[in-house]
Amino acid sequence: MTKIVAEIGWNHMGDMDLAKRMISAAAENGADFAKFQTWSVIRLKPGDWDNDGRREIYEKAELSFEQHLILKKYCESENIEFLSSVFSVKDAELLKGITSSFVKIPSFESCNAPLLQYVNKEFDHIYLSTGTSTYKEINESVKLLDKTKTTLLHCVSSYPCDPSTANLPRIIQLRKLCPRVGYSDHIEGVESSKVALEYNINVIEKHFTVDHNLPGRDNKFAILPHELKDLSDYIKLRETMNKPLGEDFQEAELDSRNNYRGRFNG
Repeated sequence: MTKIVAEIGWNHMGDMDLAKRMISAAAENGADFAKFQTWSVIRLKPGDWDNDGRREIYEKAELSFEQHLILKKYCESENIEFLSSVFSVKDAELLKGITSSFVKIPSFESCNAPLLQYVNKEFDHIYLSTGTSTYKEINESVKLLDKTKTTLLHCVSSYPCDPSTANLPRIIQLRKLCPRVGYSDHIEGVESSKVALEYNINVIEKHFTVDHNLPGRDNKFAILPHELKDLSDYIKLRETMNKPLGEDFQEAELDSRNNYRGRFNG
């Protein structure tokens, strides 16, 4: 069954109670993973974020080792997997101290060879987003990873993304590089994710929040709990209806077969 990653990211803005509420809402409404982001502002290079308020957001939302541990344990209590994106080897080393099960490489670090080599050695499964990368670049990155424990995520790094630029057929090409593929969907709502399911993807990632009025860009276009449930229910229905049951009539038809066939003369 297609897994769902609820990308909480920095939507908690450093508020651990809010982060826990988001984890609970994700678990209650069908997500398989609650995902966060692991970085250190100390290693943030100079850029536009120094003048537009984003550096202050990064500082506020940065998670300490202890906070990572708190969120990991809370995920366990809610029966949902903990996942986080890492942006450097140092970030991955911190996350390794919390868990070695899963790690996410965000699109902007998809060509970071030292990071890819480190996570390939230290983590059990790697989710690699492919936004902003050429097909050739993705191919080179995949060569650094064990394909048996890697999932490539098709991604268009636009926030939010317009359906006209979704380019879902690219998923077919990604599957030629790695057998497990998914979709990191930045389009508002969940109808786009339902469309992507037709490519038989292994995982869908959606930005997730509990309130669109919370501060930060991502909270504005993230899906809400009821939308997550809608997507989860749709995935379950799709899996149920596509389960092969053979070429002959179903047992549920037995009464109709025995009592209604040929009930009229002639």
